[in-house]
Amino acid sequence: MTLLRIYVAIFLIVLVTYTGIVIANHGMGLVQIFFGDMAALTWPGQFNLDFMGFLLLSGLWVSWRHHYSPIGLLLTPLAVFGGMGFLCVYLLVESFRVNGDLKALLLGKARAAA
Repeated sequence: MTLLRIYVAIFLIVLVTYTGIVIANHGMGLVQIFFGDMAALTWPGQFNLDFMGFLLLSGLWVSWRHHYSPIGLLLTPLAVFGGMGFLCVYLLVESFRVNGDLKALLLGKARAAA
């Protein structure tokens, strides 16, 4: 669990730094570029489509982990639109909330206890 926590913390720092540099150099035009590449049917578009599948799966997992409760449904769009920035913080916080229990981290406390 310590290695997972270290990984997500380091990745979050790298991601925030990288994102800040990209915004400083290119502005906030992510949405147009992201969907424009997909509309052009290019390799960057294929990558974006694949990545979008991971984002949607992340959102579904977070919602499922919370048993589709109001908090789970509230966290779902954060997972989808927040990407790894959200997931790093979420996994770090939840890893402490479940006291390092990987089964509870992945399944939620209720499913892990069953």
